[in-house]
Amino acid sequence: MKQILSLFIAMFALLIPHSCNVDVENSSQAMNVPEIVDKSFSKILERGKLIATTDYNSTNYFIYRGEPAGYEYEMLNAYAGYIGVDLELVVNNDFEEAQAELAAGKVDIIAMGLSINSDRTGLVDFTQPMWQTRQVLVQRKPENWRKMASMEKVSENLIRNPLDLAGKTIYIPRHSAYAQRLRNLQHEIGDSILIVEFPQTSERLIEMVANGEIDYTVSDEHVALVNQKYFPDIDVSTPVSFPQHVAWAVNKNSDSLKNNINQWINEFLNTKIARFIYNKYFVNPRSLQFAHKYYSVRSGKISNWDEAIKKNSKEINWDWRLVASLVYQESRFQPEAISWMGAFGLMQLMPGTAEIYGVDSLSAPEENIHAGVSYLNSIDERFKDIVEDPDQRKKFVLAAYNVGIAHVFDARRLAEKYGRDPNIWEDNVDFFLLNKSDPKYYNDSVVYYGYCRGEEPYKYVNDILYRYEHYLNVIED
Repeated sequence: MKQILSLFIAMFALLIPHSCNVDVENSSQAMNVPEIVDKSFSKILERGKLIATTDYNSTNYFIYRGEPAGYEYEMLNAYAGYIGVDLELVVNNDFEEAQAELAAGKVDIIAMGLSINSDRTGLVDFTQPMWQTRQVLVQRKPENWRKMASMEKVSENLIRNPLDLAGKTIYIPRHSAYAQRLRNLQHEIGDSILIVEFPQTSERLIEMVANGEIDYTVSDEHVALVNQKYFPDIDVSTPVSFPQHVAWAVNKNSDSLKNNINQWINEFLNTKIARFIYNKYFVNPRSLQFAHKYYSVRSGKISNWDEAIKKNSKEINWDWRLVASLVYQESRFQPEAISWMGAFGLMQLMPGTAEIYGVDSLSAPEENIHAGVSYLNSIDERFKDIVEDPDQRKKFVLAAYNVGIAHVFDARRLAEKYGRDPNIWEDNVDFFLLNKSDPKYYNDSVVYYGYCRGEEPYKYVNDILYRYEHYLNVIED
């Protein structure tokens, strides 16, 4: 018995080192495996900019009276402010293209009012839901619906049962979630539905239904209800899906970004500001009517003065949308605007400058635009041989239009003295113009024109260029 026990102990002793060696080896191998660190959120902070893709329509993103607007735009702006970064928008009306940009790291977030479904969850991660919607059939009411005795009579002439979609042709946007829902519906009703995926936005297809070009489309209910305010002849009361959550999308495994967004959503959605934003775009009918009246994508317009701005912008060889952004900055497109300093009209010309170009406060708005652009051109000529890069020169010209060319030349001399580039605006000349209210700079021997409240022209240039980027997003040349 003792011999057997001794043999057992000896065998056990031999096993212990072997087992330890295996554990150490496995542990060592584990330590050599690179740890995957999710930098999706820290990358945005380091960059100082959130890059998001959204679609342009009358709810998510559009230009309203010269300014960017829309539910997704305002929500993204609120989130960017929460994390302390700038916002850059990339416009895309195709989910597959947007998802490809997300996967390639070109954007951080897709904010397109996406409903969450199984197909999409295989491609992206969704944040906490922001609201709910459902898919509805968009169809045209009978031509004489206003003369019918009741809405019940109107409904008798419309599809209310999905079974009645058998054999019908339904147009939907390409790469939308509606295709899968309609295919599922075919199985549910046991009959065929002709599904046509069309390279148009949901809102354009709704307009085509309203105009009688097609009979049916499918849309998310919140978009359909907004458009019904603009097209009262359409009906959007027939659901074709159950309620679905709507959320933003981020790349797979972008947990740090998703978690931060979710924290913000949980806090922000309970605020008065969040409710105000939602009601402004999805509930308040007065807001909706104004939005459609000035909806830039439908009208293709920024203002009532687009044609005059386009015509006169050729004189200075600038993109007319940049000039339009300047006009908005000056007068909000109000031709009767007069400043406390006496500047007047769309281009807010001072009386002395206006006299040089042959206009006064009684001149037509088109004449005011012509005079203002001629003045811009004269400033551009002053800089042409100094600042050769045309994109840089535009910023110098904009600043000079606001504050006067003399202060801009002072800022250039300061930049040169302090080792900055006098021909580069950002982080060079703009710094010294911004700080020209500081005695250290306005008392400098290279400054000829003294004190300047530089914050105003500094912000002026940035605001015009920021708005111009939005005009480029949604207004065709």
